[in-house]
Amino acid sequence: MSKMFFKGRIDARLNHVKAGYNTNRDIKLGSEESPLNLIVQTAERQTEIEAILAETKLVANIEVNADKEENIRDLNGMLNKPKTTVFEKTPNRNDPCSCGSGKKYKKCCA
Repeated sequence: MSKMFFKGRIDARLNHVKAGYNTNRDIKLGSEESPLNLIVQTAERQTEIEAILAETKLVANIEVNADKEENIRDLNGMLNKPKTTVFEKTPNRNDPCSCGSGKKYKKCCA
């Protein structure tokens, strides 16, 4: 039996490929490369959606089909993105309490 054996990785890139690294992260939904796919039932609704798209500078493929249910979920997701929540700094122990009692924070609300 040989004392020589391989201790290193056989293929270091194999784990990287399995992780699902997104190489298309620069392509945003609603751009020329990746347009929104929307389904509306009437031509009037199509003109409303086109006006919204013109205001927000988004690109979409709009299909008018009375038989299918209206699907503008992607557009609603792009227009109503959640805001980042910013929390105020918690007061130190000896700062006045934010409730307005005049006591120190450590004696009031801590």
